[in-house]
Amino acid sequence: MDALDYGMEAGLYFPRTVNARQKSLSFRRFGHASEAIRYAVEELTPKILTSCSLEVNGLYYFGREIQPLYDSSAFPLRRRSKQHAEV
Repeated sequence: MDALDYGMEAGLYFPRTVNARQKSLSFRRFGHASEAIRYAVEELTPKILTSCSLEVNGLYYFGREIQPLYDSSAFPLRRRSKQHAEV
């Protein structure tokens, strides 16, 4: 993802629970991809993060592909912590 893309609108799909019996998804729209990435990494559990998908301008990033976007030197927002460094 280019640094420019972090400013694009994004959608984040993630499971409501890690319970295998419930398969419902939540969806959140973010004004900037950077906000969606930060939310996924900082607010969701590592297990839920591995089941997420991020859509930015028609491109999709799945599970383990999201963490490197957060860790990138091009990530424009301040990071709260690196609590989910290796999922």
